[in-house]
Amino acid sequence: MKNKKMFFVLTFLAILITSVFAASKAILTDIIEKNYLVGISSTNQGLKVSSAYFLGEMKSSKAVIPLMKILREDKSESARLASALALVKIGDARGIFMVKRTVDFNDHEKVRKLAKHLYSAYLIGDEQTAHNDVNFALAVLK
Repeated sequence: MKNKKMFFVLTFLAILITSVFAASKAILTDIIEKNYLVGISSTNQGLKVSSAYFLGEMKSSKAVIPLMKILREDKSESARLASALALVKIGDARGIFMVKRTVDFNDHEKVRKLAKHLYSAYLIGDEQTAHNDVNFALAVLK
């Protein structure tokens, strides 16, 4: 009887601890996403670019509108490039449409060139091209 009681207590504790860790991971991911969202509104270009990139890696649907604003209005080419890449990685229809429009209506030639490449890769659904997007973006920036 004592062994059964101990078994149930240990099982309950194991389940409790597992659920706490799972919940804390979700909370941690949410906090990280919020920090990146703050980062893309920063005046520090390096922070803005890296935050945009990682929001794309996270596939953050909350970031679509702010990334579209950066792609449309930001003065920095690198911020625009990072936001275009992030929007394609997220895959939201609004962001994809913005990247498509960027091909024709952006002031920066490098941004138009990358947007065309990203939109083409998105349409084909080419995974290899998707993995090479970062290298292509770095080549365009040179």
